[in-house]
Amino acid sequence: MRRLVVLAIVVAIATAACSRPASSPTRSVTPLLGTDHLTTSRGELERTIAMMREKVAKAPNDVAAAVTLADALLRQTRVSGNAGLAREAEGVLLDVLTRDRDRYDARRMLAATYLSQHRFADALREAERCQTMRADDPWIWGVIGDAHIERGEYDAAFDAFDRMAAIKPAAAAYARVSYARELQGDLPGALRTMRMAAEATSAHDPESLAWHHAQLGHLHLEIGQVADARREFLAAAHAFPEHPFARAGLARVAEAGGDLRTALDIVMTMLETSPTPADLAYSGDLMAKLGQADAAERQYRLAEAAWRTDAPEPSRLARFLAEHGRRLDEAIAIGERARIDRNDIFTADSLAWAYFQIGQIDKAKMMMALALRTGTRDRAIRAHAAAISQPAERSVRLPWAPEREARRRQPDRIDTQQARR
Repeated sequence: MRRLVVLAIVVAIATAACSRPASSPTRSVTPLLGTDHLTTSRGELERTIAMMREKVAKAPNDVAAAVTLADALLRQTRVSGNAGLAREAEGVLLDVLTRDRDRYDARRMLAATYLSQHRFADALREAERCQTMRADDPWIWGVIGDAHIERGEYDAAFDAFDRMAAIKPAAAAYARVSYARELQGDLPGALRTMRMAAEATSAHDPESLAWHHAQLGHLHLEIGQVADARREFLAAAHAFPEHPFARAGLARVAEAGGDLRTALDIVMTMLETSPTPADLAYSGDLMAKLGQADAAERQYRLAEAAWRTDAPEPSRLARFLAEHGRRLDEAIAIGERARIDRNDIFTADSLAWAYFQIGQIDKAKMMMALALRTGTRDRAIRAHAAAISQPAERSVRLPWAPEREARRRQPDRIDTQQARR
């Protein structure tokens, strides 16, 4: 697996720069594509959406308003879990592009919108079209890399991230360096570079700041540093109160500390306002651990139904079925179909675990080799790999890894502010 040469150089330079005092006070975040000054607090997002909807309704040709609306809608999607907002953003942008098909700012935001909907082939197509128009736009290289990552095309993704970092080393590039290092098993390096991303994020962008702190919390949990994880999730909640990544993270911290009841209370509160399939499944896991088998099964059925209809995601559905030992033949069929477009390490892991449970050890080993190809230290993948390497232990029952789902809720790794993540 290819390493990120340019990114490593950029990170070394940036680390040195971060050790020096800032020469000037923090500037207000430059809004997306130079539109009016905008912060990303919850209240500001709601006001921006209302204002931009009105502007677009009155003046459909106002491209700046349409793009700002789409940006705010994608951010609101991330904090609310409402996939309908991303579809609204898509409709607004497509309407603009029917009038001016080469309008660059609208087309690159459309790429971000497709990425937030997990339509990775569409996102890649739009981003590559933008790249032919402006090859020096670092954000587009980030989108291209993000789409390749989700499709399991890791070398192409890292090449794109190299280009992005070489053009403009900034928070968006650092976050991608971090994820690339995490995928390759370098958790300390991932933690360092995600810290750089958080430090490079303006206080005027609290939603992104919360996202970065939540990623730091995730990495601390992966390393086993529960107290540090709690600190980061609390920082995320302080930056953006009730951010779903912060709340989900605090639930995981409570679970790690053995306080299952508190973890469940947090998740059930989240489900009251912004239910997602991942949180439904996680609540089921917590109920199962608490001995509430019937209640857990109800949550599992709701999660499964949501992944099939409300928020269809075949790869995640296959993962859920495999992790919970439910209808394994169907899990394999869904996963194999999903792998055509999303041949990432997590889909491969799901298939490996499903094949293992039905006794097809050779296929399980083949899929696990694909799951391990980046050098990942992901705990669930490594646990599955250990079990598959000892077929006599096929009866082992491993818990589902909800942190993987909680961490990657909409819109994954795409920056919409400053034409970022």
